[in-house]
Amino acid sequence: MEHPGFYERAGPFSLSAIAAAGEARLADGVDSDLLIKDVKPLDSAGQGDLSFLDNRKYLPVFAKTGASACFVSPKFASQAPVGVARLITPEPYRAFAKALTLFYPQALRPKVAIEDASVRSAGLIHPSAVIESGATIEPGAIIGREARIGSGTKIAAGAVVGYRVYIGRDCFVGPNASVTHALVGNHVIIHAGAAIGQDGFGFAMGPRGHLKLPQIGRVIIQDHVEIGSNTTIDRGALRDTVIGEGTKIDNLVQIGHNVVVGRHCVIVAQTGISGSAELGDFVALGGQVGVVGHVKIGTGAQIAASSNVRGDVPPGSRWGGTPAKPVRLWFRELTLLRKLAERKDLKLDQGEDIPGE
Repeated sequence: MEHPGFYERAGPFSLSAIAAAGEARLADGVDSDLLIKDVKPLDSAGQGDLSFLDNRKYLPVFAKTGASACFVSPKFASQAPVGVARLITPEPYRAFAKALTLFYPQALRPKVAIEDASVRSAGLIHPSAVIESGATIEPGAIIGREARIGSGTKIAAGAVVGYRVYIGRDCFVGPNASVTHALVGNHVIIHAGAAIGQDGFGFAMGPRGHLKLPQIGRVIIQDHVEIGSNTTIDRGALRDTVIGEGTKIDNLVQIGHNVVVGRHCVIVAQTGISGSAELGDFVALGGQVGVVGHVKIGTGAQIAASSNVRGDVPPGSRWGGTPAKPVRLWFRELTLLRKLAERKDLKLDQGEDIPGE
């Protein structure tokens, strides 16, 4: 059965209405009555979809997009593919945020699990929820409207399973954990206090203030994943946040929107992964690793604890440091710095002047 999605889409809207909402102007020759039905990233947009370009890094993707229309800055407008209607604005990301609000007005605020007052007074499991035989729902757990819980799954006291969330079989959702906007596979363990599926941190920042970008993606958690206590996994903005099969995530980890984590990865406590980063299979991140957005860490790579990853990491490599680099180079740098510091201390001990001081 295909999942119905978490947000109802408004529209379609004409290009003139979209341009007005985004404070953009239509390029010459654009059909202002053209109808747009949805919003998509550049690489997955097709006919009837709206997208945006705000970073020259994505110009190659822009050149191949199948979108019907795109918000774009004046300096890149001439590079649009034939057939793509251009909505020209100096702030494409901000304009796209306003268009998203037009299509998905409900996505600006989190949905509650049980909305109807009569249901709240009657109990904590919505009558439209589907709970298979053999599932256990402890007292105080809330199961939202149209949620589905598989056989053998246990939902602990105080946990919240949100609107239209699917949770597979033989899973465990710990006390006070919340799972919203998510599709969860089989044999998944979500420990106490974890938060899955909340808004990603998406704002169009600028001198007029920070405009919230509706987050309309999902969280996909594949089979045999384990997620530690108080870990947070944001739902995607336009695409999905994905946690691959067999991945193990420690306590107090933050995973941002649109992140894709491969199969059988290990992510240790207090690690933070910024939006749209991608991890291959069998990647290992030590404690307190920071990963900036939009980078790729190749299959089998290992990152030492307390490192900061600012660029792509090749498959099978071992990196460490801030900024992270191959461990041999990192160790050489540390050795040279230690030797330099020891020489400096020696001169101080001997009462010698140090050049430049």
